[in-house]
Amino acid sequence: MLQEFKDFAMKGNFVDMAVGIVIGAAFGTIVKSFVDDIIMPVVGAFTGGVDFGNMFYVLKEGAEGVSYSTVAAAKEAGAVTINYGLFINAILTFAIVAFALFMVIKGMNAAKAAEEEAEEEAGPSAEVELLTQIRDSLAK
Repeated sequence: MLQEFKDFAMKGNFVDMAVGIVIGAAFGTIVKSFVDDIIMPVVGAFTGGVDFGNMFYVLKEGAEGVSYSTVAAAKEAGAVTINYGLFINAILTFAIVAFALFMVIKGMNAAKAAEEEAEEEAGPSAEVELLTQIRDSLAK
């Protein structure tokens, strides 16, 4: 059973998938920082200084008569909130990740198409030509 697991874990596809997941997680962190630290301040500047990260609606007050200026302050006071600004940030992050992946896949497809086109223009390989000649000789 241990050998079976070792064979499974050491297959190329499994290792490639694991590397992809780790790189994807790191990429997600970078994109989140890009959205939170670069995109959202610019969007906030165009919307009159609105900070989407601190846009929330209080469902249940944590302490009577207390106003909360940030999500963190509301949570610290025990208030129940709907954090729609953080949701907007998550949507933007998703859109950027999806667009980046689209561009990577589009580039890979273009490179693959160019490679296939180059192979078609080059004609059959010497090995294929030799096999064709052998086939034709045997047919005669």
